[in-house]
Amino acid sequence: MERDGDEIPQPTRSLDVEAAANQTVVLFEVWMPPFRDDMAERAVKKTLTIPKWLDELAVENNVNFSRVLQDGLKSHLGVSERSK
Repeated sequence: MERDGDEIPQPTRSLDVEAAANQTVVLFEVWMPPFRDDMAERAVKKTLTIPKWLDELAVENNVNFSRVLQDGLKSHLGVSERSK
């Protein structure tokens, strides 16, 4: 909801919730910062294209493609860590 810009509803007091005889009111707390951090660090799969000769040379040299791409993007963008 935060990411989509949706309005986040205010919490309802448990005493104000009307439950039927076969229903139970459950209280839970949502603390977003740890979840946001976890989501930001989650790996995202990317598909890319490189010349065959470069792929073969990189494979021969045991290149970690993900690490090289991450390092290259950080260098290109002038960052070393995620800004919070």
